[in-house]
Amino acid sequence: EVQFVESGGGLAQSGGSLRLSCETSGITFDDYAIGWFRQAPGKEREGVSCVSPSDDRIYYVDSVKGRFTISRDNAKNAVYLQMNSLQPEDTAIYYCAVVVDVVCGHDEFDYDYWGQGTQVTVSS
Repeated sequence: EVQFVESGGGLAQSGGSLRLSCETSGITFDDYAIGWFRQAPGKEREGVSCVSPSDDRIYYVDSVKGRFTISRDNAKNAVYLQMNSLQPEDTAIYYCAVVVDVVCGHDEFDYDYWGQGTQVTVSS
């Protein structure tokens, strides 16, 4: 059984920072790409970032480039999302997700396993 433990969400002020963590078990973590998605109220789920198994390919949605940094620790079966210069529009539930492939998925339908989500709220 694939399990996720997400943490690090919470309340931040505009311009502040948060660091999300996602620890997994039940999968061969270092074989697969892993990403972060978010879903704001009334909006569709959006891909935020993704990293390949060996860190050689990393993707960010344009709206977070230069502010968010994804990283993974294969020894800990964990992926992280460092979020700096947070803005109110970053408010959403953030999910980590694994795609059973070495390349990042094109959209949410490519991802096979999902975390439970962690709430990020940014106040202005």
